[in-house]
Amino acid sequence: MTTRAIQIPRGAFTLAANVHLPNDFDASRSYPAVVLSTPGSSVKEQIGANYASRLAAHGIVALAFDPAHQGESGGGDRDLEDPYQRGEDISYAIDALNVLPGVDADHIGVLGICAGGGYAVHTARTDHRIRAVGTVVPVDIGAAWRSAAFAPGGPAVALDDMATARTREVRAGEPGRVTWLPDTLEDAAAAGINDIDNVQAVTYYRTPRGAHPRSTNRRLVRSDALLMGYDAFHLVDQLLTQPLQVVLAGREGVTGSYQAGLRLWQMAPNPVDLMVVEGAGHYEMYDVPEYVDRAVDRLASFFGEHLAAR
Repeated sequence: MTTRAIQIPRGAFTLAANVHLPNDFDASRSYPAVVLSTPGSSVKEQIGANYASRLAAHGIVALAFDPAHQGESGGGDRDLEDPYQRGEDISYAIDALNVLPGVDADHIGVLGICAGGGYAVHTARTDHRIRAVGTVVPVDIGAAWRSAAFAPGGPAVALDDMATARTREVRAGEPGRVTWLPDTLEDAAAAGINDIDNVQAVTYYRTPRGAHPRSTNRRLVRSDALLMGYDAFHLVDQLLTQPLQVVLAGREGVTGSYQAGLRLWQMAPNPVDLMVVEGAGHYEMYDVPEYVDRAVDRLASFFGEHLAAR
């Protein structure tokens, strides 16, 4: 399997991406392709690479990219998590695949993981160049931000606080940043965080298990108001006509991905396959070979069927 680094034009700046190519890739032939939409805070070398490399081994061209404002991609407001721009990033990635030699532009899909699953679904509703949609432990990040876990006083109160914080930032001339997760397991324990999902999130992102130097674990505070008003599944019942594959972790945990995945499955007009990976937790679906391999085998079959030339 070969990986090529490319730059994707995106208006005033570019997105950094890695294209994972099947063994014996021949640019004179025509291959199906999939864009990876990765979790919030992650970079292309992490979860995206774990899935993209495996899809390439199944004969699918797979593109993983750093979102705008993050990783090696451009964008001046570093660490911004803008869900609407995340969707546009996917469409720019599809633009790049449309002109990549060896890619069948009529057979491009998307695979979204965690928050990236919500971004993938939201984009596929209106970008029908996407012919098939796969999700793994999908999360509607807007619903998560509006939940009691993030907004204990309710979304409206949280937005009032965000408005005050942004005014304070402007007056201070310095944008605020917060951590996505505790930086260390010791910080997590000191904060009273001991549930298995959050501990596994820290062990993935902030230890050698999955850490990457360009995954900063920092988010611009002004991102939160954008996330609060976002609905990843808005109009899915009317607009998401593509075939859908949903892969869930069998251990439900606190991330909400199990419930979000079932809600998406029930809303979608064209659900094809629902897979529950028994024994797996949300973050174990990022990199535990046993679970990732099972998911990718199923996804490769799904994409193989629905992205195949007719």
